[in-house]
Amino acid sequence: MSALNMSAPARSAPTEIVAAALFLIAACGVALAQGAPPPAVTVSPVASRKVTEVGDFVGRVVAIDKVDIVARVPGFIEQRNFTEGQHVKKGDLLFQIEQDTYKAAVDQQTASLAKAKATEVNANLQLQRAQALVKNENVPQSTVDQLSAAEQSAQADVLQAQALLEQAQINFGYTEIRSPIEGRIGLAVFTVGNLVGPTSGKLATIVSQDPIYVTFQASEADVIEYRNRVAASVDKNPHVTVHIKLPDGSEYAHPGITNFLDVQVEADTDTVTARAQLPNPDGVLIPGGIVGVSVERGAPSLALMVPQSAVLLDQAGRYVLVVDDAKKVEQRRVTTGTDQGKDVVITDGLKEGEFVIVEGIQKVRPGQTVAATVVPEN
Repeated sequence: MSALNMSAPARSAPTEIVAAALFLIAACGVALAQGAPPPAVTVSPVASRKVTEVGDFVGRVVAIDKVDIVARVPGFIEQRNFTEGQHVKKGDLLFQIEQDTYKAAVDQQTASLAKAKATEVNANLQLQRAQALVKNENVPQSTVDQLSAAEQSAQADVLQAQALLEQAQINFGYTEIRSPIEGRIGLAVFTVGNLVGPTSGKLATIVSQDPIYVTFQASEADVIEYRNRVAASVDKNPHVTVHIKLPDGSEYAHPGITNFLDVQVEADTDTVTARAQLPNPDGVLIPGGIVGVSVERGAPSLALMVPQSAVLLDQAGRYVLVVDDAKKVEQRRVTTGTDQGKDVVITDGLKEGEFVIVEGIQKVRPGQTVAATVVPEN
């Protein structure tokens, strides 16, 4: 029994040492915490600005005019008078097909017309003589009738020869293939020396550049909202302004105006095709390309905005960290609207003039005191 009493104090000594060590560590931690400066953060004020509500869509760039150049008469290509990719004007000579055969056809039909006209003149003179003689009964009436028919046949031959000459001249003109529109011309499918004709397919393609179309698919709900807005507007203007975002994320410099809404819904997508026309003086928009389309919905209105860097997301939704007048951090749930460049619209959860943390968010937690610096305005 005495041995047990002696061993009990021996075991309590380490416990006292551990307790003392833990007390010293806690005391040091409290001291360090009380002496450490508050974390530094950068805040931005919640500002009220005029913004325009927009709808975002995916659009495709479409040329207003697109023409496949084809040969209308057969022949060998003698000239190609353009550089692939260059800008061409309406009426510019693009290809020339060998002309000798068609020039000879024009000469032949010119001669045929001249011969037909001479025959007509002779038939007319004979008819006039017969008509003068028939009055004195020097020739029978049947002869006059035959000569009248011959004259009418000669007139028909003149008309036929003239038509054949015009056709020969048209074919001769087709040996010069000119641009029907203004735009940029693509790759030449055939080079000089190739035999081409109406069945050869396209020789090259020309697409217009300025102005240009952008088409996009709008849902039926978007169309209904658009029509209700137009009906409620004072001027009843059916056209709305659109802005384009390029594939690299930059904003296209020239806004456009919608000018067409399809008359039927596409059954496979339940959407309606809308189209806008935009200026394209520098050729930035290339037909066939994919772009972002933002459609303005109504007039500008005041809205609260904060930088996008201030808005965080967790399982419960979006929130921001607000710094109050006592420099303490508060977590605030917010409802966001549309993006406006580097900012985002806040529809609920904040008031104008409050400060939200935009830098140093990872260093703080709700309830903590911070040293806040207001971000300088641009």
